[in-house]
Formats: sequence, C-alpha cells, structure tokens
Amino acid sequence: MTALRASLRISRNALRAHKRRFAGTFTAVLLGVGFLTGTLVMGDTLRGSFDTMFGEAAGGTDAVVRSSRVVTVPGDAQGTRQPVDTALIGRIERIPEVAAAEPKIEGAGQLVGKDGRPIGGQGPPTLAGNWIEDPRLNPYRLAEGRLPARSGEVVVNRGAAETGGLRIGDRTVLRTPDPVDVTVVGLATFAGEDGMAQVTYTGMTRADAEKYLTPKPGEAASIQVRAGPGISQRDLVAALAPVLPDGVEAITGQESADENQDMISGQFLGLFTTLLLVFSGIVLLVATFSIHNTFAIVVAQRTRENALLRALGASRAQVVGSTLAEATVVALAASAAGLLGGIGIAAGLQALFPAVGFPFPEGPLVIGALSLLLPLAVGVVVCLGSALLPAVRAGRTAPLAALRETAVDHSGGSRARALAGTALGAAGAAAILTGVFATPSLPLAGAGAVLALVSFVVLGPVASSYAVRILGAPLDRFRGVSGGLARRNALRSPKRTAATATALMIGVAVVSLFTVFGASLKATMDRTVDRSFAGDLAVSAPAFGGGGSGLSPRLAPALAKLPEVDTAVGLGKGVAEVDGQGRALTVTDPAALAKGFDLGSVQGSLTGLGTDGIAVSDTEAGKRGLKLGGTAELAFTDGKKQTFTVRALFGQSELAGDYVITRAAWAPHRARDSDSLVSVTFRDGVPAATGEAAVEKTARAYGNPEVQTRDEYARTAAGAIDMMLTLVYALLALAVVIALLGIANTLTLAIHERTRELGLLRAVGQTRSQLRAMVRWESVLVAAFGTAGGLALGGLLGWVMVKASEGTGDTPFAFAVPPVQLTVVAVVGVVAGAIAGWRPARRAARLDVLRAVAVE
Repeated sequence: MTALRASLRISRNALRAHKRRFAGTFTAVLLGVGFLTGTLVMGDTLRGSFDTMFGEAAGGTDAVVRSSRVVTVPGDAQGTRQPVDTALIGRIERIPEVAAAEPKIEGAGQLVGKDGRPIGGQGPPTLAGNWIEDPRLNPYRLAEGRLPARSGEVVVNRGAAETGGLRIGDRTVLRTPDPVDVTVVGLATFAGEDGMAQVTYTGMTRADAEKYLTPKPGEAASIQVRAGPGISQRDLVAALAPVLPDGVEAITGQESADENQDMISGQFLGLFTTLLLVFSGIVLLVATFSIHNTFAIVVAQRTRENALLRALGASRAQVVGSTLAEATVVALAASAAGLLGGIGIAAGLQALFPAVGFPFPEGPLVIGALSLLLPLAVGVVVCLGSALLPAVRAGRTAPLAALRETAVDHSGGSRARALAGTALGAAGAAAILTGVFATPSLPLAGAGAVLALVSFVVLGPVASSYAVRILGAPLDRFRGVSGGLARRNALRSPKRTAATATALMIGVAVVSLFTVFGASLKATMDRTVDRSFAGDLAVSAPAFGGGGSGLSPRLAPALAKLPEVDTAVGLGKGVAEVDGQGRALTVTDPAALAKGFDLGSVQGSLTGLGTDGIAVSDTEAGKRGLKLGGTAELAFTDGKKQTFTVRALFGQSELAGDYVITRAAWAPHRARDSDSLVSVTFRDGVPAATGEAAVEKTARAYGNPEVQTRDEYARTAAGAIDMMLTLVYALLALAVVIALLGIANTLTLAIHERTRELGLLRAVGQTRSQLRAMVRWESVLVAAFGTAGGLALGGLLGWVMVKASEGTGDTPFAFAVPPVQLTVVAVVGVVAGAIAGWRPARRAARLDVLRAVAVE
C-alpha cells in the first residue's frame, strides 16, 4: 500500500510539473470520446423520437388486414404486396369485436412545388392515399384548412407544403405517376409533427385514391381495423382470421407499427449510426497512435528520472504503475470532458439537421446508460492501451541509466521489424489477390487489406529513413542549413517519426480510399450510360432509395408522337419470383427497347415477346440455366404463376435489367405502373436544341420531369456520390485534426527534449527565423511522409474495394484514380503539416539562449 501511495504521489507531481506535455493526449481523447458519445446519443434520441411518433400514430389501429403474399427484390427490404379487396370491409364490420374498419389506399404520389420542382423523392418515399375518416385510425391530424370533399382536393403534410412553398388554396400537380391537377385545401401533421422525417404525404378523397393509385377500383393496400371496448389486439386478430380469404392475413396494430418503424427508422438509423460509429473508430485509431507517441516520448525523456527512482529502490511495478496512473488521470479527465462535449454535439446536430432541410422528429435528448458508459470505457481503454508499452519500457529502465545522458529511442530499422513487416505485407498481398482474382470474395480481400495496413504500420520506422531522405533531399539545396537540420532531426528517431506520421497516414488513407472508390463509382456510371444508353435525351424523375413516384407510362407514347422524335421508350418496373427468388422485371416496349438502349448482341427476337414471352440477359441466363426457347416460371404478388418462354437473350443489362417483359404481360399482375427512365432518339436532321425544346414542352404536362442530355444524365446519376464524399470528408476532418495535433504535440515535446541543442544553435549564430524554419520544415517532412504513405495505402485499398465489389453485382466496376482530388489531398496534408509546426516553431524561437544552454 505504501508503494502504491508513493507511485500515485510521483504521478501527481509529474502531472503538475508537466501539464503541457499531455495537452495533445487530452485533446485527442476528448475529441474521440466526444464524437463517439455524440453518435450514440444522437442515435438514441432519433430512435426514441421515432418510437414515440409511431406509438402515438398507431395508437388507434388495433389490427391491419393485408395480403400475405410479398415479393422482395434486392435493394427493397419492404417488398411489394398485392392490394386487398375492399369488399372485405363489410364482412369485417359484422364481427362483434370490430368497432370500425377503413380502407387504406396508398401509393407513390409526388407533389410539384410552387417553383415547378418535385418535392422530396431523394430517398424517403413520397406517399399519397385516401384521407381516412375515422380519426383514431388515421395517423394524420388536420392542422389547418379542411378535409378533401371533391375530386382534385387534397390535404398535404405541413412540412412538404413548407418545402414546396405551397399554401391553402394553391393549385399544383401530383404525380401518381400520371399528373393530376390538385388544389391544397388543408395541412396535416403526423403524430404532432409537420412531417415524418422527409416523407411527404398527400391525402385525397377515396374515389380519387382508387382512380389514381390502384390498378382498379375496389382495392386497397390494407384495411385498418379498430377493436371494440375491452377487446385486445390479439383477440381481434383471432376473431378476424376465420373470415379472411386465402392469401389475406391480419396482424396486430403493434406489429404493423413495429414494421413501419423498422422500415422508416430502423434501416436508416442503423445505416446512419453504423457509418458514424465506423468514423468514430477511425478517429479513435488515429488518436491511439498520437497518444502512444506522446507517452513514448515522455518516457524516453524521463529515462534518467526513472533510473534515479530505480536506484533509490523503486521497483519496476512502481515505475510502470506511475506511468499508467498518469495515463489514467488524463484518460478520465479527457473522457469526462468528451462526454459533455458529445452531448453538446448531439444537441447541436439535432438543431442543425432541420436547418439544412433534414427535419428529424423533435424531442428531448435521450441519453442512455450505454451511451455514457461505452465512450467512457473506450476513452480509458484507448488511453491506457496506448500508454501500456511505454510504461513497460519505463519499468525496464536500468538504475545505471541515471549516470548516462538522457537516451531517446533511436531504434526503428531493425531486421526483425523489416522481416515481420515484409511477411505481413506478403500475406496481405496473397489474400488480396486471392479475394480479387482467384475466388472473388469481399471479406477475404478486406482481410488482406487489414494485413496490408498492419504491414504499413510495422514497416513505418524502416520506411521513414528512406522516405525522409528522399522527401527532404530538396531542402538542402533550397533551404540551406535550416532545411538540412530539419531533415536530420526527422531522421534522428525513425520510430518516432513513423509513429507521428502514422496517425496522419491513416486519416489520409481513408480519405484517399473513399476518393478513389467514389471516382470509380462515377466512372462506372459514366461507362454504364455510355455503353447502355443509345438515346439523345434522357427523361427521368430524380429519386434515390424509396424516392418519388416515377414517370407516367403515358409520357413515352406522347413523346413518340412528336415530329422531332424517332423513338421514345420507357423503362417500367415490376417484380416477380423466379425460382423462389424475388427479381426485378423491366416492363417496356421490347420492339423499341433496342433503339433507345444498347443491349449488346441479341439472340432471338425482341419483337415477338407478346404476353407469354420474356427476354433475359446473358449473365442471368447463365446463372439460371436458361436457354433460348426454354421456359421460366414467374410467381407474381397476386399469387398467380405463369410460364414464360425465353424468346430473346441480350448481352448488356446495366440499364435494361435482367428480365424484360411487355406491358401487356405485366398488366394482369401489376400493383402500379410507372417508368423510371425514358430514352428519346431524334429523327435524322433534327437539331438537338429543337428536339430538346419539343420534349421539354410535352414533358411539362406530365409533372415537369428532368429532361437531360446523355452527359447531363450521367452527371446527375453520380450526384449522390458527391454528396457521400462531402459527408465523408466532413467526418474525416476530425481524424486529420487529431493527427495534426499529434504532430504538433510531438514537435513540442521534441523541442523540450532538445532545449540545450537549440540553445547551442542559437549561440553559434542561428537566427530566430532560421530556427522557426527548421522546426516547421521538420513538421512538413513528417506530414509529407504520412501523406505519401496514406495516398499509397488509400489507393491500394480503393483498388481492392473496387475489384472485390465486382462480384457483388452484375455491373462490372471501372477503377479510376482521380489525379486532381488526390493532388488536393496531398497539398492539404503538407500544408496542414506546416500549420501544425507553427506553434512549436514559435515556442522554440522564444527560448532564452543562456537558459537553454544551461539545461541538463
């Protein structure tokens, strides 16, 4: 116990005497823990807000009657269900346990704003449906105006109206996807909120909803049922089951609310919080290297001090305990500050999202126990783990070291390290090549990439000597003595230089990885459009994810009638099960398809598909064992199965999809009918400007969709990638800041370590400006080494991700290296290194010469 008190006393005195030494460590832990805490608290808050919202909205619905048949295709977790017959309502209302039953007619309906632009559709769905009259069954509440009473009158959620600049009494267009002229007569809220995230809602009369949103009158997406007094949801479902026909099911209102919550909040929040947690991990990884480097330098600087303690009788455990105690104090203080900062970050983001047009549900911050304990534990573990090896090294200090000059770690280029790093690199390369070429596997290639990263870290001290010599070679010629001294200082301790640069290397590597991957995705899209799109113009409705309503299937025939147009063909979407797996169908005019889209080599005939023929891509046919003249059985959401004859095989499927059928074949089974894209080809001799003007004029009557040239369409398709990269850069900025703080902290500690040396340089004639330049150029060299390593590693990882991803889809990826963006990353890394060295250089220049020379 006495020994423990002595160790704690030594640690306390060391922290008091050298508070500035741990400023960088404190900041790194604070930022890392703050980011992690903010992510967890924000996730808890959003999840809690959605829970409350859906709970209130679904409070009056005790059961939902719907089709039990659902077809789910890749990329659509919700799936597609067949409508139910509204004639069931009469049968349901006769059950004693039922108090009320209303049809819920729902489909895609995208409002056009005051400026002529569609509202929403960039991910969250745009919904339209009948206004449910029973207030307990309707999750929406009328906030202003009145309910729709005549055809063409609608109620919209207040958030959508504000976004589109719409007010009560305004006339606008609702894409269903056919354009419908509507008048806004009321504004509604969802569970007290102006909107449900960015989901938009338009409430119509029941007659209009049946007319525009269902294949035929008398159908609804589901039937909402309210129980009588004293009847539980389970009892109500049990009472409904005997009267429901085959293919129709009843679930409790709570189960329906849970499904809707998973669809709207669960999937999105899971992806969103996972993304933020990944970046939190990157930030903490970068912080780990900065913290480890700080303690390694501090331990090296206190070699004589630790040796004197050993000489005076201190045990190894006491020296180790003293160092770890310092780390614990710093970790607890910084983690506690990080917790407060993280809560502040979450509160700031909660206020920021609505301001930038992303209105998450309002509500108080939800701070769970895990959101506090986990970041605190992570902060402490990261700090202690980073300090463990330096602490053990401190405990190994020999008492005789007190008789020598302070020793700084000069190791780094050992043969064992070089062999270990080379072996790890070889194993990583083997895993990468196997996962990319031999047996395409993203997990195997990812494991190889991790080994490559570890290899880079292990070989860092070995490579730093060579890299700094090469990168610093121009300094001798252009910066004279100051440049030469900067290069020698960077070479003095290869392990320290590598450890300092590694934090920046990881940050730059991740930035480069996403830059290369984003550029490759854009190149893939460009190539896809170039290879598959054969038209002069593309007419599209911008939508990502659930998106908007699509395009009216009547648009393509209207455009085809223009004298300037030779061919206009639309691509519609359908779903069916093929061999028990949900697959997307392309619904189109096959005879015109080859004129608007490049299908590659075509075997058979696209003109004779009729109502029982199908065209299949070569890739899909190979997977399914389908041949020309063979048959494929498709099972639709209405429960009907139909055998189709393969009458055509085509080579390219990027835009046309893998299965093509006619609209006549899809019509008996369709739940909705819309096009996602229309390709327009002009007649010979028609000027592009003239043709585009004619197409835009006609398209205006169909909800004013986007009319673009081929190049414009490719750029728009890649717009989501630019949004993703902007978010990535913003999140990774914190990791880069921590890395630069590590460089600044290392230089500050190095200046303290070299105080006497700096004083001697000043004494023999070095000016303050030369001293500042020497320190700044040393910082630049370290940053240049980290940036160069990060660019190389990021480029490698980007190539691995692109190549390994080729096996996950039908579209071959195009690998692209964006030279301009990577050059900007390199310049920013080097300039940031110069900025990181500014304060240490200024402090070094202020040293008193005589005091510096007298320092032991």
